[in-house]
Amino acid sequence: MARANAQILAIDAGGTMTDTFIINDKGEFVVGKAQSTPDDESIGLLNSARDALYYWDTSVEEAFPQLVAGVYSGTAMLNRLVSRKGKRVGLIVNKGMEDFHRMGRAIQAYLGYSYSDRLHLNTHRYDPPLVPRELTRGITERVDLFGNVVIPLYEHEVEQAVVDLLEQNVEAIVISFLHSYKYPAHERRVRDMAKEIMQKRGQEVPIFASVDYYPLRKESHRTNTTIIEAYAADPSRQTLSIIDKRVKEKGAKFDLRVMASHGGTISYQANELARTLVSGPIGGVVGAKYLGEYLKIPNIACSDIGGTSFDMALITQGDLSINTSPDMARLVLSLPLVAMDTVGAGAGSFVRIDPNFKSITLGPDSAGYRVGVCNPAGGIDTVTVSDCHVVLGLINPDNFLGGEVKLFPELAYQAVKEQIADPLGLTVEDAAYGVIDLLESQLRNYLESMILGKGYSPSQYVCFSYGGGGPLHTAGYTKGLGFEDILVPAWAAGFSAFGCGAADFEYRYDKTLDLNVNPDADDQDKVAAGHELQLAWQELTDKVADEFEKNNFPRDKVEFRFYYRMQYQGQLNDLEIESPISQVRSSADWEKLVAAFEETYSRVYAKAARSPELGYSVTGAIVRGIVEVPKPNISKEPLAGENPPENAFLGTRNVYWKGQWVKADIWEMESLKAGNRIKGFAILESSATTFVIPPGYETYLDQHRIFHLKEPRQ
Repeated sequence: MARANAQILAIDAGGTMTDTFIINDKGEFVVGKAQSTPDDESIGLLNSARDALYYWDTSVEEAFPQLVAGVYSGTAMLNRLVSRKGKRVGLIVNKGMEDFHRMGRAIQAYLGYSYSDRLHLNTHRYDPPLVPRELTRGITERVDLFGNVVIPLYEHEVEQAVVDLLEQNVEAIVISFLHSYKYPAHERRVRDMAKEIMQKRGQEVPIFASVDYYPLRKESHRTNTTIIEAYAADPSRQTLSIIDKRVKEKGAKFDLRVMASHGGTISYQANELARTLVSGPIGGVVGAKYLGEYLKIPNIACSDIGGTSFDMALITQGDLSINTSPDMARLVLSLPLVAMDTVGAGAGSFVRIDPNFKSITLGPDSAGYRVGVCNPAGGIDTVTVSDCHVVLGLINPDNFLGGEVKLFPELAYQAVKEQIADPLGLTVEDAAYGVIDLLESQLRNYLESMILGKGYSPSQYVCFSYGGGGPLHTAGYTKGLGFEDILVPAWAAGFSAFGCGAADFEYRYDKTLDLNVNPDADDQDKVAAGHELQLAWQELTDKVADEFEKNNFPRDKVEFRFYYRMQYQGQLNDLEIESPISQVRSSADWEKLVAAFEETYSRVYAKAARSPELGYSVTGAIVRGIVEVPKPNISKEPLAGENPPENAFLGTRNVYWKGQWVKADIWEMESLKAGNRIKGFAILESSATTFVIPPGYETYLDQHRIFHLKEPRQ
């Protein structure tokens, strides 16, 4: 490929591989891949960037000075949280509530469990709290759920609490009081007093008041999220700072942005960095939305297989669903998160025999970037799904990561024999095939249940399959589900990084409100509710503008979008609505908000389910600020006919398939042309992924370098 002027660097640092997606000044892009380096992520990033830039016949040193933006997504912060390697944090709460953080919510006892384990109480357990009881202090104060002060703040208790925590050598202090989102003054007073106390003592640690970060209801969710801000997000700034420093040492002039949970990107210096806790899989969903808008596909089922997990999400009528009370790392949180389902099943998942039932179990733990027993440099001695791929001949052991990592089939064969085949009385090949068949069956069930559980049918959706391991299993986990179409981008391995490059530079802030308007409310009540919503929008607009100003974007360069959460009074679930107006000044304006809610409600549920006789509750205000940034173009190549070029054919390879060894045609993915059709049994290889076309299937490569997979008619 000819040399080009690189403009955008998008990074997806996963647990196994680090993908880079580099976009030039024409919107064209290249994808690079390298093994992740958890101890210093900048090493894997630069190796991956070198791999990408090779296709443009240029180098990191030559290309990076041309870059105007860089976007990161990764798992470092989540890994820090899961492995409990964060800061030593102290917690200040209401007196009498010192135990609520370690007690948690009951759901935290079984989050992440299989359905069968959720049913049995003896399998439930609580993880150790992020802040232990001995680092928690209580201060007398009480505000009720309406924001009324019931007990004033006992300021004389503040100094003792702060001094106690400082003497316990805490590295940060979190303040979280009941209903503080309704009355923030007490938390902010304790925050200010703590700063004065530390100044007098000559000690300084960061202080995190929940109202400054997440002014939302649900104290467990809000407290957990603010603690994560101190425990894991703040130290993660150092990781991101190192990456930012390394790319600048190579000549880059931009400030690094990070993929945030709501689907936009924010600066690594942002106030609420915990929003980037789970950023990698979000990039894939954003990329699917961006590609779907271009292709005019409104309903998309996203499926992403990496080395450690299978991530699923739905895009319905072009909209992402936002979950405002998600859970991550077995903790309930207050973050706006693109609604996703994740299971611990990927190409690197460990394979074991259950000693009680003599059955195969997969994951949820994974070899990650170490691949499996077939990679002696990884130091793994437990069989992984990748070992089974090697045994079956599905992946080329000499072309893993373009040959950078040499895999040894004989090691995988012996490990599968000893650990799986012999205990089950099977041949090695049948055992390995059984593992793959079980994995795909489980993934198919997960994907189908996610769609059906939301009230839809797979036939209403186009399935996007991506991730390094996605194309290997696309046919298996979509078989028989009846999707409208199945799409596999040629850049599937770097699709999450592509999504980062396609994401807006966007800040989003939320605030809990409780504005009730009865069905018989007069104009004065409607105007009063609208006024409260308007005040909340103004407060959040200022916060969004402040964050952009840190990155030298003045307020007049920011596009502000206003949202609200509304429900019928007495119902449990609210809906997030984009406001048709930016200001609410009259009862007529209020009616416009109601009309927008009614329209969305009838689309999500049913028109007959509307219940205006109950009245309305505005439960939250939201402001999103967006700055336009360069994004990738979707390529459009001329059609070259159905027959692939001769130079794309690499020969044949023996593959074990359904009880016998068969020959599969091997094609080089990059050499295929738009319009080409490939019939199974075939394997399409690139340096970053492998696409399996089973017998009876065929795939068609369209003008945008997207493969369409067709399964045989039943």
